[in-house]
Amino acid sequence: MGLYILMGIVPVLAILVLILHRPQEAKKGSRRSRTQFYGKGKAAGFSFKEINILKNIAIQAMMGDYTLLFQSPAQMDTCIRTLARTMRVSGDEDPAKQDFLARLYEYRKKIEMEGTKQGITSSREISEGQNLRIVINNSAMYQARVIRNSYQYILITRPANPKIRTSISWTGQKLSIYFWKEGDAGYVFDCDVLDEVFTNGTMALQISHSDSLFRTQKRKSIRLKTHKSSFLYILNGKEGSHKLETVPGLKCIVEDLSDTGCSVTIGGKANKGMRVKLQFVLDKKASSMSGTVRSVEYNDETNRSLLHIEADPLKQELKNSIFGEVFGMNPGDDNFLSK
Repeated sequence: MGLYILMGIVPVLAILVLILHRPQEAKKGSRRSRTQFYGKGKAAGFSFKEINILKNIAIQAMMGDYTLLFQSPAQMDTCIRTLARTMRVSGDEDPAKQDFLARLYEYRKKIEMEGTKQGITSSREISEGQNLRIVINNSAMYQARVIRNSYQYILITRPANPKIRTSISWTGQKLSIYFWKEGDAGYVFDCDVLDEVFTNGTMALQISHSDSLFRTQKRKSIRLKTHKSSFLYILNGKEGSHKLETVPGLKCIVEDLSDTGCSVTIGGKANKGMRVKLQFVLDKKASSMSGTVRSVEYNDETNRSLLHIEADPLKQELKNSIFGEVFGMNPGDDNFLSK
């Protein structure tokens, strides 16, 4: 009889243990998650007070598991948008809050870039329309564009250099190809010219493939595609200038924008190394950015140049406005984004 009673009591006790033990385990897990949350926040450079602000925003926004905030771009976007909106509505320009917002944007950029692909390894992955820079005999530099990329070869436009008028027999030449993959990095590879052909009314080259692409430079920022009218001014000397000009400059189009620079299309030719300043409207405010032209892509057919400009250190407010455009936080200037 005693054995039967004992056999009946054991399952009941087991159920009670599970019921009592589960909340304790859940509490331990929740406590551990909160500890990791604060640890990640501190590692990201935020103070205890700032981490609490982010936690409160996340809770008010009913995000669910706010402990994932420092690894979730979507949750971080919600916090940044809430903070930026509050500052804008109240007209708060407190430098400390601007600094907090800037560090949030920098962290947002970090998790965005760490989540991107690790690049390409074969020339077969190069997109049609990709612009190329071609070096022959380790000296002369030419420009070309990918017309078609097939499994057997890459078909590119006949390389051109406006400064070199001498004709070249391209078949059999060994080339070094440089290109920048949008949103990724710079690459270089070596190849042979298989044949020179005539296609769709233009001369072109068939070049060999390579499965040994060398990644030369990773991107340093997230660039936003734009089509923004702007004015460009030539600067004298190395000093930057944030002063807003009252006289219109050279009309140009900002093609992309980031916190480290931009690309701009102008009419005519330009020189590498030029010091320039751009003036445009951003977040409904007149803004200016000075910098150095690091490279120029000239199109002989359209007589236009694409300038790749490295920006001088930006004022914190302008940098935050640019990040706001990049991550879609700014409510104004609807024409800025190219949809």
